[in-house]
Amino acid sequence: MTTSPTQQTIRPLEPQDRTQWEPMWRAYLAFYETTLPEAQYDLTWQRLLDASEPMHALGAFDANDRLAGIAHIIFHRSCWLPESTCYLQDLFVDPTSRGAGTGAALIEATADLARQKQAGRLYWLTQDHNTTARRLYDRVAAASGFVQYRKPL
Repeated sequence: MTTSPTQQTIRPLEPQDRTQWEPMWRAYLAFYETTLPEAQYDLTWQRLLDASEPMHALGAFDANDRLAGIAHIIFHRSCWLPESTCYLQDLFVDPTSRGAGTGAALIEATADLARQKQAGRLYWLTQDHNTTARRLYDRVAAASGFVQYRKPL
């Protein structure tokens, strides 16, 4: 658990955080114009809290214990590194909390977790037109230059 300069506490999400997490994750998905089957919310929540899964969830909580931001993290193998790789799959900050360093604090907490688990790399993706997030990302990391493709299965 860490405290950011904006007096926010960054910590792993716990079972009692579900009521704050789910609306925030739904808002994140709405930002990307995505919806998921209802069963996926339960499955994702179970995976995020299951110690045997390679998934983790961090939350940024304000002084009133209100969830201000979330980070979903997945560790996986890579053919390019001997160590595991840390993928910051989802990062979302409540619009009312933006500009206060919450996103940067969640990224740094993710980096701390990656270092703790001895990962060889931390990476994430965003849409090319997500200029607000990219201003932060360009400040705290280097763009890889890769373009992602998807093939429907």
